[in-house]
Amino acid sequence: MVKQLTPEQKNILLREGTEPPGSSLLNNEKREGVYICAACGTKLFESKTKYESGSGWPSFFESLPGVFETKTDTLIGTSRTEYHCKECGGHHGHIFDDGPQPTGKRYCNNGLCLDFLPQKKITLTIKKKIPISK
Repeated sequence: MVKQLTPEQKNILLREGTEPPGSSLLNNEKREGVYICAACGTKLFESKTKYESGSGWPSFFESLPGVFETKTDTLIGTSRTEYHCKECGGHHGHIFDDGPQPTGKRYCNNGLCLDFLPQKKITLTIKKKIPISK
């Protein structure tokens, strides 16, 4: 892991914990950009794949290709697919088959495991000299 992590981030990323539903500021993030791993900076999701699932966690219907490894998690007594950052091994959340098309997937991600990088837009402003009448 590259970045200095908070105790809450360490609990989730390193110990496969979870944050309380509805606690992530990223739930309300609507700008264009990319979501990266909070631990290592790997790009994981594009903002165009984020949607409101009603789960209380930032949700995406598709990740960038090849960025996650998965394993089966039976901790709560039922089988779920858990996913980890392929680069650093950090736990991010679980994948469910109840998402929207085109994939039908829901990547239910802990917001503390993500950093958001807004798309940089270049705006060119042309200043015109206008004579002032006296």
